[in-house]
Amino acid sequence: MSKSLSNLSHKAGLPPGAIVHVGNVHQEDTKISLVNYNIESIEERNLESLEELLEYRNSNMVTWVRVEGLSDADLIGRIGDLFDIHPLVIEDILTTHQRPKFEEYDHYLYIVLKSLISEDEQFTVKDEQISILVLDHFVFTFKEKSDELFSPVMQRIKTSKGHFRSMGADYLTYAILDVIVDNLFVLIDSLDETTLGLEDSLMADEPTRLTLIMIQKLKRELIQIRKFVSPLRELMAGMLRSDSELIHEKTHIYLRDVSDHAIRIIESIESYQNVLGGLLDIYISSISNKMNEVMKVLTVFASIFIPLTFIAGIYGMNFTDMPELHWKWGYPAIWGVFIMTTVGLLVYFKKKKWL
Repeated sequence: MSKSLSNLSHKAGLPPGAIVHVGNVHQEDTKISLVNYNIESIEERNLESLEELLEYRNSNMVTWVRVEGLSDADLIGRIGDLFDIHPLVIEDILTTHQRPKFEEYDHYLYIVLKSLISEDEQFTVKDEQISILVLDHFVFTFKEKSDELFSPVMQRIKTSKGHFRSMGADYLTYAILDVIVDNLFVLIDSLDETTLGLEDSLMADEPTRLTLIMIQKLKRELIQIRKFVSPLRELMAGMLRSDSELIHEKTHIYLRDVSDHAIRIIESIESYQNVLGGLLDIYISSISNKMNEVMKVLTVFASIFIPLTFIAGIYGMNFTDMPELHWKWGYPAIWGVFIMTTVGLLVYFKKKKWL
């Protein structure tokens, strides 16, 4: 099994097309399964060796090969050799920091994009790179780990009454893209719930530092999401403009539907960035208002004690000939002045609506 590199910088110095996995290892072993189908029959199996793929090369059925786990770079390199895939494409498949894109080659198409999910209530987003190779009647999908993402596609293949299984590899590619893109709507729903909860918390309670931390966390997550989702517009436009014989004209209408969904998701993400900017402004305004209330109270107390301090300062002077110093009622009189001054100032502030 080939060594995996955790960061792209560790690949510096290697020749172009080097067959090495770059990224986090989500699954130690590499599993290969196959679904071979047409309108009349369907076959599903796990492959023990790549040589088993050769018997399907001359088949007129659609063959979907699912590769789950990318740590065995040599195995994926051999797939490239068997199907004449350019080493640079294999390098991109194994490098899990790719920007979503669509590329055309002589006898195949290469698509790479990200699957995104939120794993907890704090909206921590995890991404997984998915690469797709589209050949004449073969579709290869390369995933970083085994999960249930493509279960809806498998269900459609198994329960198809003819439409799905009568279509070619391009329609299967559409179905895969549709599942990946539609799964982003689940992410948007989770983001919506988190944002609404944060907004309600801001409006109902006094904001705390945890509120600010959550807003900043969501803003960072949205930046990451936008980095992975924004290129989908260009990716789908490239597929719709393609003159490749591997994408039939009748599949374009389905690809346009995926494109529309991608645009809606991109617009939603942009709107949530504005919403979070607004929430941050509300937080700052709330903190400023709270500080202003505190300063107002402190200013009122300072304003009350200024005249009292002035009076106390006068009678604290050490002059001998001060007439009130030896007056029997001087002490009670001063307290009366203090109380009257305080009450008078409070009434004045109230009248001016400063309190």
